Amino acid sequence: MKILIVNTLYPPEIIGGAEVSVSLLAEALAQRGEKVAVVCLQDGRTQSVDERNGVRVYRLPLDNDYWPFGRDEKPSSMQRLKWHLRDTWNRKAAERFAEVLDIEKPDVVHTNNLAGFSVSLWSEAKRRNIRIVHTLRDYSLICKRSTLFRAGATCMRRCTACATMTAPYRRASRMVDAVTSNSQFVLDRHLAPGYFTDIPRRVVYNIADTTNLGAIPGPACDDVVFGFIGRIEPEKGIDVVLKAAELLPDAGWQLKIAGRGLEAYVRDLKATSRYDRVQWLGFAKSADFYAAVDVCLISSVWPEPLPRTLIEAIGAGKATICSTAGGIPEISEFSNIVGKYEPHDHRRLAELMQETIRQADRWKKNSPPRPDFATKFTPETITRQILEMYTGTAEASSQE
Repeated sequence: MKILIVNTLYPPEIIGGAEVSVSLLAEALAQRGEKVAVVCLQDGRTQSVDERNGVRVYRLPLDNDYWPFGRDEKPSSMQRLKWHLRDTWNRKAAERFAEVLDIEKPDVVHTNNLAGFSVSLWSEAKRRNIRIVHTLRDYSLICKRSTLFRAGATCMRRCTACATMTAPYRRASRMVDAVTSNSQFVLDRHLAPGYFTDIPRRVVYNIADTTNLGAIPGPACDDVVFGFIGRIEPEKGIDVVLKAAELLPDAGWQLKIAGRGLEAYVRDLKATSRYDRVQWLGFAKSADFYAAVDVCLISSVWPEPLPRTLIEAIGAGKATICSTAGGIPEISEFSNIVGKYEPHDHRRLAELMQETIRQADRWKKNSPPRPDFATKFTPETITRQILEMYTGTAEASSQE
């Protein structure tokens, strides 16, 4: 089968879990013998084609006013509005994509995050009678911020601006032949306002490394070492973690924070953190981070679809303390979980951290995840489920 996968970004350009998940899927499909190509965006005005781990990658220029991914400075409100209006239906992006379609002639187009491309790409595939499968990895089709999160709270109802500006996306979703999502939470939030009606739908998890489960031992110290890894930003709940740390005893624990964020925001966080038990690691390789911690804090306050950090923590055999935001509860039970807490509830998080410190011998032990974790997250399982959606042989509405 000839497969053309679309995602806004693709390695080595990585700003979140979506790029990793899409690349793992593309490479797993290629390893099965499918012919796989990827279309993504790159900064600059040039177009290029390269080969990455058996996958042909078309890198197209962004046809909009500025490159928004990984920026340190925030554009003005007017600049952002102009960018989003153009991103509603980007004709130039569709023309560039059409050229790739005519070169590759795929049997199926699998779209993922489309920010910077727009849903106009669907019309080009539809015009050529190519089957379209879309995977939901964020909320960009129903929320112009892509997060369903504003002023520190999850949007229980969409604001008028988002409902109006995304109305063309709902109409365009009728062009899609099948839809998958990496969590039931995200799928339900799109079905409620009338997206992707009357087509096959399915929850398909992201691929995890299940070859060496629970094999990363923790640090050789008496303290319980808590760990946070991810982008340092309010949506990830890092301020909730630091508030909880303020309530912990003066001994028996450490907190390691790995990741990057806006320089001014990170500087302010460091200034308010009074404990020398809190260590700021900056960028860290995943394997090094998990070897340095005992308990992972999955602290998102925005409705995160399915954090790859949680999947990695489970695979590494780490105990977890998880917020109940978004799709996190759907897989948290696969882990050796200390407990859950409502987003923003730093006092309950502190209680769970204190419980962990009191039972250090229990939670410092590396424990493999539930046996069914390995079967649900393997490349074999995920590619089989995706191929069934590609071929139209699966009509399931939930994960197996």
